[in-house]
Amino acid sequence: MPHTETLARITVDPDPRVEDVLTGPVQAFLIALHEQFGSARNDLLVRHATQHTGPDKPAEWDPETAHIRSNEWHIAPAPPDLIDRRTELTGPVSRTALVEGLNSGAKVYMADFEDTITPTWATCLDGQRNLRDAYNGTLTAAFDGELRSPAAETATLMVRTRGWHLDETHVHIDGAPMSASLFDFGVCVFNNATAAIEHGTAPYFYLPKFQGAADASLWNDVIRWTEAELGLPSGTIRVTVLIETIGAAFAMDEILFLLRDHITGLHTGNWDYLFSLIKTFPDDPEFILPDRDDLAATTPFIRAFTELLVSTCHRRGAHAIGGMSGVIPDPINPARTAPMERKVTVDKRREAGDGFDGTRIAQPALVEIASCEFDRVLSYRANQLEVQRDDVYITKSDLLTIRTTRGNRTEAGLRHDIRVAIHYIGEWLNGTGAVAIDDHLEDTAMAEICRAQIWQWRHHGVELTNGLTVDDPLLDRLFAEERTVLRTDLGEVAWAAGRFDEAADMLREWSSRDDLIGFFPIEASSAI
Repeated sequence: MPHTETLARITVDPDPRVEDVLTGPVQAFLIALHEQFGSARNDLLVRHATQHTGPDKPAEWDPETAHIRSNEWHIAPAPPDLIDRRTELTGPVSRTALVEGLNSGAKVYMADFEDTITPTWATCLDGQRNLRDAYNGTLTAAFDGELRSPAAETATLMVRTRGWHLDETHVHIDGAPMSASLFDFGVCVFNNATAAIEHGTAPYFYLPKFQGAADASLWNDVIRWTEAELGLPSGTIRVTVLIETIGAAFAMDEILFLLRDHITGLHTGNWDYLFSLIKTFPDDPEFILPDRDDLAATTPFIRAFTELLVSTCHRRGAHAIGGMSGVIPDPINPARTAPMERKVTVDKRREAGDGFDGTRIAQPALVEIASCEFDRVLSYRANQLEVQRDDVYITKSDLLTIRTTRGNRTEAGLRHDIRVAIHYIGEWLNGTGAVAIDDHLEDTAMAEICRAQIWQWRHHGVELTNGLTVDDPLLDRLFAEERTVLRTDLGEVAWAAGRFDEAADMLREWSSRDDLIGFFPIEASSAI
């Protein structure tokens, strides 16, 4: 047992699950993680802030790391249960979601502590307890009164931690809140590494919100230290990194190189990537985006980003994982959602043809659609790492030329952003992080791009196609009208059960600030 004086350094908010999930040894490990890497994480956050406020934007390949990009090297081969990743289902860390995800037929289930949950203390602790049961083989969940458990053959389990920018405010060490990344990672790996290995797998993680190579360097230090501390062979812990910022897009080689003993692939986070463009260039009119519906995966600057990712990954022996599809098929009236499902088919067919090794989906009902399109291309192969994409040559201009993007800035697009953001944030404040909106399962990333685009259009006084200018009087009117529309659509019972008025007030205030807020979960954290 850890010494009493050691545990005196940590303060944990009360909850019935604490004694079960955060045992003395776990708390001692969290203290050690914080002691080793808390200061380095704080330094990294200062660097992130400077990237967005200083004169040097992270929008260029670093000349000091040119040797990494020009030399030939490869990452470590993937472990057996991560060789085939053609379909990856993502979802919350609830018991039902875990059982359903593991039994979905997907190759991977990503249990998510970031974009698909509201990070309440109860949710985070419950998620860690559910993961422990899943790794131990004791997970069960009730579905309409029927108790189910994962089958003998299941998806490979991966866990997405929260990003470096978030604190776990329910755990304080030496008086300071702990990094949410270190908390999610530390509790999961300490509680489950041994059980995972005994069941033929290992601790596998998705790591979000990288701004560049420095994030990879810090995570590499954390992983190496953890393996040594827990007596795990080097390379046991494996990660996939989400490329969802402009800084990370210009540092893909460096990220792979720094994590080369532990990384297996990169994933394209398109909505967060668009959000990053607005954050990185908030005052530059060259980066004003059109309606979100006009920003398809085939948009030139987005396609440049995804093709660069495939080319970079395959040159280094890493998997390239395509973007998320969140369509919710209607089982009662399939014809109603059939056009959206056809769009998913087209998107997955394009990804497989572009060389991606797999793709992500948010609904078990989409597993068959995604699998079919990747099976067409992969056939008997587990992946297509041999497709080197030597035809791809991407320049800085290809990634950053936004002004020539086809698309309009319409009142309908602005109204849709307002309505979706109010709906999502209202549910998020009430504890739901994966929300069904317009037949799509939406997450935090969608809300972030919606509210960032509202701010951007108001900040620049965008003129809409109908001649109206986006200013405070227009936003006041549209917010009032869309609040009424949403209330009617949801009905009085659902409206009363949510926190939509509160969400609308928050969103309206954020939209008229001089500066774009960094992340809405931080801004709204005191309200949950």
